[in-house]
Amino acid sequence: MPTPHNGAKEGQIAKTVLLPGDPLRAKYIAEHFLENPVQFNTVRNMFGFTGTYHGKQVSVMGSGMGMPSLGIYVSELYQFYGVENVIRIGSTGSYDPSCKIFDVIIAEGACTDSSFAHQYNLPGTFSAIASFDLLRKAVEGAEKLKIGYHVGNIFSSDIFYSASPEEWKKWAAMGCLCVEMETYALYCLAAYYHKKALSILTVSDSFITHQETTSEQREKGFSDMINVALSLI
Repeated sequence: MPTPHNGAKEGQIAKTVLLPGDPLRAKYIAEHFLENPVQFNTVRNMFGFTGTYHGKQVSVMGSGMGMPSLGIYVSELYQFYGVENVIRIGSTGSYDPSCKIFDVIIAEGACTDSSFAHQYNLPGTFSAIASFDLLRKAVEGAEKLKIGYHVGNIFSSDIFYSASPEEWKKWAAMGCLCVEMETYALYCLAAYYHKKALSILTVSDSFITHQETTSEQREKGFSDMINVALSLI
């Protein structure tokens, strides 16, 4: 059962996995939000844990940065470990003046500059969208918790340090609320494996105001996003 990137044995991973990019954020969530967490993975220091939340089993695991890294871990979770729901909980840079630092963004779809979907040999462009039932539950959970949120299209980029630093404005002009580096691949993989996926993001920096959060805030903060994700369990 262990894969090249995951040391878990059969039955050690829950049907629903929360997937932050940072493995240290996965560790923090396991220790501060889950009951009786047990670590199932340390391969490449991509920590994974399974515990319970209000008596229901849930796992949390890092995915690394970018679509190639997430693609490895999500493919193995869906294909070899019987995972049904992957909920990405990550940071994002705001393209929209209404999306401020620490705001929660729920991604209903993702645009991209990546060639990730080329592997499917489709005769056109694949529109990567969230699983509607998870999206609806996330909105309901945020409203019940009285957590403000934005729902909309986002941009998943292959590039962090761009040689064309003003190109983000073109995506913003098309209504993309923010940028990150993983969601498009996640939604493609969910479609390919006939599973479910959703990205819930926290604004860590703004292209509008140039505000930024610290690395410690990104690792240990963002509790609103985590609580919305856990409301889906």
